[in-house]
Amino acid sequence: MERPYEKCLRSGAPGLSDAELLAVVLRTGSRGENVIELAKRLLYYSGEDGILGLHHFSVEQLVKIRGIGKVKAVQLLCILELARRLSKASASASVSFSTPASVAEYYMEDLRHESQEVMKLVMINSKGKLIGENEVSKGTVNASIITPREIFIEALQRQAVAVVAMHNHPSGDPTPSEEDILLTRRIQKAGHIIGVELLDHIIIGNNCYISLREEGILEKG
Repeated sequence: MERPYEKCLRSGAPGLSDAELLAVVLRTGSRGENVIELAKRLLYYSGEDGILGLHHFSVEQLVKIRGIGKVKAVQLLCILELARRLSKASASASVSFSTPASVAEYYMEDLRHESQEVMKLVMINSKGKLIGENEVSKGTVNASIITPREIFIEALQRQAVAVVAMHNHPSGDPTPSEEDILLTRRIQKAGHIIGVELLDHIIIGNNCYISLREEGILEKG
């Protein structure tokens, strides 16, 4: 049987299956199984999401799988992070911060795999270009915990004229909660006071999103 490495040299990486691509990264199998069999078993543990399920693994979880040591675990996580950054970098030139779908697509891979709620603030300059982003909180996105000062301090330092707030729902359902709506209105009012417009608050689910501006919630603030 042709090994994945030689197959890649002959026909290119697109010709390899998910298991074969993983096998090239893993390089060696474990006792009693070759590297292809190890790769297939790893994909099995990833569940119905297939190769996307690998995003949910931590080093600690990976090393519990027979045949995956710390070196292989780190290699896998670095490959996944590299893929995420490549995807994001290729999308950066076309992202439009006036279009919720464009923003959601740009940040989808950053947030949809998170097991906790993560809130980011995206900062935009007078030309509508991204000038930075800040992780405001991780764990619980709660209006009573997150203060306007936390939200806007870096935006003011970077002289942003507008911001987009975004966070994920680990359940995969982006439907806004009452806390999400309350937080959105607090951010909007604080932005009005200091002169930084809240363009939108986007909630990321599993390959889906909800824009609170599109829902009309910002206009009610």
